[in-house]
This record gives sequence, structure tokens and C-alpha cells, in this order.
Amino acid sequence: MEAWSVYRTASASQWTADQLMAAKGDNRISLVIPARDEEATVGPIVAAIRRHLIERLPLVDELVVVDSRSTDRTAAVAAAAGARIVDQDELTQDLPPLEGKGGALWAGLAGTSGDVIAFVDADLREFRTHFVVGLLGPLLLDPSVAFVKGFYHRPLIGATNVEPDGGGRVTELAARPLLNLFWPELSGFVQPLAGEYAGRRTALERIPIVSGYGVDIAMLIDLFELVGLDALAQVDLGERLHRHQSTEALGRMSAQIILTVWSRLYRQGRVTTAAPPASALTQFRRGGAAALPNLDREIVVSDVSVHERPPLVELRDPLAGQGRVPV
Repeated sequence: MEAWSVYRTASASQWTADQLMAAKGDNRISLVIPARDEEATVGPIVAAIRRHLIERLPLVDELVVVDSRSTDRTAAVAAAAGARIVDQDELTQDLPPLEGKGGALWAGLAGTSGDVIAFVDADLREFRTHFVVGLLGPLLLDPSVAFVKGFYHRPLIGATNVEPDGGGRVTELAARPLLNLFWPELSGFVQPLAGEYAGRRTALERIPIVSGYGVDIAMLIDLFELVGLDALAQVDLGERLHRHQSTEALGRMSAQIILTVWSRLYRQGRVTTAAPPASALTQFRRGGAAALPNLDREIVVSDVSVHERPPLVELRDPLAGQGRVPV
């Protein structure tokens, strides 16, 4: 097996599940899949993980799908495929609600018991278990690594053509410039917004979790501040196939990422203004029932405010292991 690089960048092909099983030791591994209305894709993902990483060899000890207010059969499909289902709102019913993916990630962290927790998105197509193996490798092979971020090629599939690396538009237009400007130490991360990552509970429980689309960049920045660059790693997972958002949706994502970065700069004293940025995003949509006279444009105003929940370690209670996390 190739030695782990001092640059903390590797490829998932550098190790196998059997090799990681030998290095697992006493570590208990939890795999969390946050999901909202993903009945079309969550089943094959769960089934592949259960077949190859639980039944063939017990690398993963706990497989949890966090149902994040789905209106379809996501929970039923995931349960039938072999996952334990955690209801996001039921687990956190004594806490103020946290919107978006951040709420599901927090519930996944609170509702599992692993020493190492890996997170995989539920909308992946043609999923292969090397995603999980790749993320776990650095953590099981190097005790100094606290967090691993995945990266991959993301083809943008259009109606008539495919751009091999056309995905990740918000990364290139918002997240990467911001990190280069304010946290240049993190500029080497290929995909700072990737939804596939893994970390040690001892680190993840000590950072706040942000709502909406700010969660991924906040996690990277906060862990950098907590454990330092040398404890962070990234792994090439190959290619990621999933659905893509509209340009309008990408605008809302970018706005939340910018607000999240602002909150970190303010917390560090690098922004001194007393008033936070406005959280209303105005966009223009072609046509529509509410189109402006003579302009064929509809004004769309969205609330892109970002909230966060304190670190889990600050809210833990002796009863947490019984299924709920009281304040």
C-alpha cells in the first residue's frame, strides 16, 4: 500500500476495504446518509453499503439514513434496503429547528455512536462503495488525521452535451475565491463544498453546525481553526454523478455561502461592522404570473439567512443515547 502523503492528498484506490478492516482496531464506524425526497437513489446506495461493507466484511458498524422531512417514500425505501432511519425532527424536537442539510447532519451526528463518522449524500447515481472506503482510509491509517474531504470529477449533463468538469459551479464562482482571499491555507482543497466527508467524533462534536448550504464551508473553516491544517486531508473519489441545480438555486446557495463566510470573519474579528449583511436575496425570473409590466420578469425574493446549532458536546445529556438530545 502506498505511503500516506505528507500533503494529505490521496486517491481512494490506494487502499481496499480489507486493508482498512485490518487497520480498524477498536474504532466503531458510523455511516450517515442525510436524505430529503431521494427515494429514487437512496435504496441502491444503502443496499451496496450493506452488502459490501457490513455483510461481506464488517467495516461499517452503523448505517443510518436521516430522513429530513421527506414527502416521498425515502424513509421506507432506505429501511427496506437495510438502513436504520433517524427522523431529523423527532431527534431534535427539544431544540430550535435547523433548516436544510445542516439539520440532517446534526441529527446524524447526534443519532449515531461511532468513533468515526462518514457522510455520503443520498442523490448519488451509479454509487460505488469506494466512496466510503476512500473517506475512511486516512482516518484509520493515520491517527493524526481528524477530518477527510472527498473530491471528484463532476460532469454537467445537459440536454444535448456533457461538460466533463462542468459541475461545481458554486465552488468556482463563490467558495474558492472566498477561501483564497481569507483562508489561503485551505486553497488546496479541490472541492470545499463536497458533500462526502468523514471525521472523528472528537472533532465533529466540537464545532457548530450551520443551516442550509453554508454547512460544508463552515465545517471546513471551523475544523481548520480547531485542529489545524495538518489534521485535514482530502481523497480523490473518482467521478460523482448526481442531479444539478438551476442557476436560480445556485444563486441562493452562493448567497448562503457568502453569509456563512461573513459570520466566520466576524467571529474572528476580521469584520468590524456591527450590522450583519442583509439576508434577503432578490432575483429575476423570466415570465411568470407576477411578471413586471413590459419587462417579462418576475421578482423572486428569498430568505437566505444562515443559522447554526451549537456544538453537540455543549448540548449532550446523559439521556442522549436513548434517542433524543435534550437541551
